[in-house]
Amino acid sequence: MSREIFFRFVVLGVLAASLMASPAQAYVGPGSGLGAIGVVFGVIGTVFLSLVSLVWYPLKRGYRRVRGALSRIRGAAE
Repeated sequence: MSREIFFRFVVLGVLAASLMASPAQAYVGPGSGLGAIGVVFGVIGTVFLSLVSLVWYPLKRGYRRVRGALSRIRGAAE
């Protein structure tokens, strides 16, 4: 029961803090904006390539094993 109460206080605190925040009135120039977009694309690309590598290299290793086994079978049949 105490976790539920704590969770409610945290949610209400975050909600109250977000409602009391005033606008920043800040200007993001074109250089900073393009830099931020580049960073976001870089992070997304890094995550994507890491996931692809986790799938690709085991498949590549398995393909080589199958191909090697087939060539040994073909060589033994001759």
